[in-house]
Amino acid sequence: MTRHYDVLVAGSYFCDMVFTGLPEVPQLGRDIFSQGFAIVPGGSYYIVLALHRLQMQVGWMGHVGTDLFSRFIEDAAAGEGIDTQLFQRHDRPVRRVAASFSFADDRGFVSYIDELDETIPLDVVVAAQPRCVLLHGLHLWNQVESLHRLPNRRDFTLVLDCQDPQYTLESPGVADALGKVDVFVPNDSEACALTGEVSVERAMARLAEIVPLVIVKCGKRGALAQHGDDVEHVPGIKVTVHDTTGAGDCFNAGFMFGYLRGAALEDCLRYANVTGGLSTTAPGAQAVPSLAQLEAMVADYASYVNVPAEDGTP
Repeated sequence: MTRHYDVLVAGSYFCDMVFTGLPEVPQLGRDIFSQGFAIVPGGSYYIVLALHRLQMQVGWMGHVGTDLFSRFIEDAAAGEGIDTQLFQRHDRPVRRVAASFSFADDRGFVSYIDELDETIPLDVVVAAQPRCVLLHGLHLWNQVESLHRLPNRRDFTLVLDCQDPQYTLESPGVADALGKVDVFVPNDSEACALTGEVSVERAMARLAEIVPLVIVKCGKRGALAQHGDDVEHVPGIKVTVHDTTGAGDCFNAGFMFGYLRGAALEDCLRYANVTGGLSTTAPGAQAVPSLAQLEAMVADYASYVNVPAEDGTP
């Protein structure tokens, strides 16, 4: 492998069956019908797709197998021109399926996965010479120490998404792992669950004592960030929400795009809000913006904001 990457993404695909326009949250004993339905590639595919459309060189260290869901993902990636040479291919099914019931402000899932060893191939990380490595979920916290010891560790930014609220700062090894990453990107509910704080601002402050840069995704209210004592809030953009599935992943892609460009933190949040916000306007984050669209909207950001910029916190 001779290609060098802007971002390496470590995380699994999902095949998402997305139900939209539901009259209520599904309940036992009730048969309800959605107004919309789509089968879309999901999981780490969302962030890889968004980075690719923003013309970043992205490598995906994902897992695929012999099953039809894996083939669906590989076909979708090929159709987008996404680089799949770093896929770890298994001679057995690697099924990762989720049924998503999506509403304007949140969504829920019923999922199934075939268990497998998700150990990150460290030799690939060294050879790829990435500028950034993204771990797509706190369940990969136990990979941080190995990445931290790599000879090229100083050459890449290590970003950790949350995705999984089952952990807290009291979970063995989690706080120590967070202390070795450069950027942590939970959403507001994940940040509170992880820290035990009720206030998003207090949760972010607690995390900022451990992680150099904390970004908190707050949905339509925008995003918060804390770097040391510096706190930023950028309101979200006005959109007609169709499906929120994958919005947080697309937010991450927009943020990393700005971050790797050397943009100011406030502008990084604008890139993130636009990318994540636009992704909600079509099923399964298929509406992520092009580079030209993103740059145009960020340049005229005040025209798109969901709440007044002078409103201090979400």
